[in-house]
Amino acid sequence: MQSSNGRPRGDGGGTENSAEHRVGQDQARAETLEGVRYDDPWYDELASGWGELNGVGAPVTGVVPTHRESEEGTAAAADVYLEVQRSAAFQEVRSRYLRFVVPGVAVFLLWYVGYLVTATTAPELMARPVAGALNVALLAGLGQFLTTFLFAWAYARHARLRRDRAALELRWDTQELTRGLRGGAS
Repeated sequence: MQSSNGRPRGDGGGTENSAEHRVGQDQARAETLEGVRYDDPWYDELASGWGELNGVGAPVTGVVPTHRESEEGTAAAADVYLEVQRSAAFQEVRSRYLRFVVPGVAVFLLWYVGYLVTATTAPELMARPVAGALNVALLAGLGQFLTTFLFAWAYARHARLRRDRAALELRWDTQELTRGLRGGAS
């Protein structure tokens, strides 16, 4: 029985053992891909069309750029990214990010270190009851969790209101520039 993609299903009813079939497929794939090396660890062979049948029983192979074309494209793309990095729009997005994150992290770390120092140097203060079984140490510990969530919320809000739109525009411009280097391909 054949599946929808033309490959035989491994239902065990055929004369060919599924392990032997897989070995044959692996050998065919190795012969097809011989000499081709991809440095991308997330490259999905089947998702890109490699190893699929083209309708006449032969595997579909992609066009692989030569090493020189690849180096020229990489150098040109690097120039585009350097140009974007030097742009005023990128510097503005980066400065907005740093103006929020550096003070926020400093305050958060001071609050955390203050909590630790107080807990170790002033145990009598931390043991002081506030209400019933609640003491200062427990409230300060719960305050650590609360401030963590508040900082995460404030960061997401700041990113959404002050940086995301400009960063997406930069990303779009960068993609358009690199697409132009490839000659308008995809």
